Amino acid sequence: MTITPDSVQNLLRSEELSDRLRAVNQLRQLDRPNAFRLVQIPIEDSNPRVRYAAVSQLDTLGCENLPKSFEILRDRLLNDSEIDVQAAAADCLGALKLTEAFPDLARIYHNTSEWLLQMSIIAALGEMGDSRGFELLEEALKSEVDLVKTAAISSFGELGDLRAVHLLSDCAKDPDWQVRYRVVQALNRLGSPEALAILQTMTNDEVEQIAQEAKNSLPIA
Repeated sequence: MTITPDSVQNLLRSEELSDRLRAVNQLRQLDRPNAFRLVQIPIEDSNPRVRYAAVSQLDTLGCENLPKSFEILRDRLLNDSEIDVQAAAADCLGALKLTEAFPDLARIYHNTSEWLLQMSIIAALGEMGDSRGFELLEEALKSEVDLVKTAAISSFGELGDLRAVHLLSDCAKDPDWQVRYRVVQALNRLGSPEALAILQTMTNDEVEQIAQEAKNSLPIA
């Protein structure tokens, strides 16, 4: 059966959950203007699985209309009843580099105890590349949740602010090898002389994967 905007819209209006989920997946096969127009239907769906699947597609479809995408994603970030959907909205705000969302992201980070939402917000700050996020990333670096901490390390690398180097130097000795691995990747992206000096010390890491990554990050002598 040929997939058309009309056929997808009919499925999106179906009372069957399976039809609506299938329709959201079929949006990927439509041209972007039609897909963006239709994705706004399931974003308001009563089922959180449908809303999550729809919101997640805005990381690419959102380019069709950034002001409207910001309006939609901000609404889901602030008002959705499901943490997964809120986290997906934060992810997409970062992917689309909608920096006007920063105040809301910062406020929600401080007001939620949900690690998934916190992690998505911290990851989004790196993708946005907004220097206002530096202090929040510094705060997240001290999180007791490892996934939030590693997200902060990666975002420091994406942000490109060299003030992060001295913060990451302490993490280079973290007992968790996954944290140290993220540090190598972040320092490689920052690339300052101080960052390279830390990478040099990490070539002796007891975990071969980290040591090799550090070696690969150094300029060839």
